[in-house]
Amino acid sequence: MSHGNSNPTEALPVDRSSALTDLIAVAEGSVVSRVLAKSGGGNVTLFAFDTNQGLSEHTAPFDALVQVVDGSLELTIGGTQVRVGPGEIVRMPAGTPHALHAPEACRMVLTMLREVAKGE
Repeated sequence: MSHGNSNPTEALPVDRSSALTDLIAVAEGSVVSRVLAKSGGGNVTLFAFDTNQGLSEHTAPFDALVQVVDGSLELTIGGTQVRVGPGEIVRMPAGTPHALHAPEACRMVLTMLREVAKGE
């Protein structure tokens, strides 16, 4: 399944809007990611998962927001199962084990929220 001209190393255009589905393609049997923005306050990464792909359980030092663009994801957050569909968002708290599984091909935006110390 290919959507537009996705190039994971190309900078996000600043002179026009972009459809998220055009910025990354689902690759057979793979998980693909593309960093859309990165700063001291965190980063925004677009992911594409093929059917039955995912991310194994891990923790992150920062809160993260998952927004599903298309398809669906099954998340496990601190042992709780959460299904997320298109246009939906869920927060994964810092330090809480979480995992993601794609029961169908999907795309998601992951926003990592780095806590900025005073004076930064």
